[in-house]
Amino acid sequence: MVDTRSTAIREMDINRPASARMYDAFLGGCHNFGVERSIVERLEAALPGIGGTYRENRAFLRRAVEYLLAHGVRQFLDLGSGIPTIGHVHEVARRRTRHFRVVYVDNEPLTVAHSKPLLAAEINAAITRADIRDPQSVLTSPEVRALLNLDEPVGLVMSSVLHYLPESDRPAELMATYRDVLAPGSHLVISHVTDSHDPAPARVLAEHYEETSDPIHLRDTASIEAYFGDFTPVPPGASCLADWRPDPGSPAPSPYRLVHGGIARKG
Repeated sequence: MVDTRSTAIREMDINRPASARMYDAFLGGCHNFGVERSIVERLEAALPGIGGTYRENRAFLRRAVEYLLAHGVRQFLDLGSGIPTIGHVHEVARRRTRHFRVVYVDNEPLTVAHSKPLLAAEINAAITRADIRDPQSVLTSPEVRALLNLDEPVGLVMSSVLHYLPESDRPAELMATYRDVLAPGSHLVISHVTDSHDPAPARVLAEHYEETSDPIHLRDTASIEAYFGDFTPVPPGASCLADWRPDPGSPAPSPYRLVHGGIARKG
């Protein structure tokens, strides 16, 4: 059963930092404003080397997409995608095959506005403005209907998005809804900030995000892994991102073990 809960429409606000544009700033992108660059600088001063955590998350996303492509998945639904630049899903897929389709989903107006020109020439990828807390609006969007066949396996990507949902949004129920609509052979990709390993730096990170439009809600690793439900974990199972199938010769890991994630398969 698709959840039909109502969600407030997010309004444009350029005076408060947005997580999508902060991520872009940490990756060295140009789709961000002074308010994002300012808080990024303060975070880097408070947690030296924290930028490596964001790069680790993007590297994990690349490895996850490459894994799914190698196992026959050719369509991707990226929830809470942020701005699809600097090694995002469609760029990784395009290096491996011409036969892929990607739909990005975000509810932040400027993120979607910045993204559409970036994807204008990409016939196999699109972005839709929708709120992931309303699965019906996501799954029935024109972009999803045009590009994805939900009767076939899908890579459902939830990279650094679930930690923006408080418990009042019932993320466990939400994840059950998304898992239920996926076809057998689909895979779920999750990365999530945790305070299980480095609680003090995690608190510092969360305190800074309280100043943004997207506060972080820290969870322990057991809670994060529960979002996979009864899907079968892909070895080595959920772990700190730097430990999930690292590439030979990978850069030194971030000094902070703050993001936990992995992939699991349905059926």
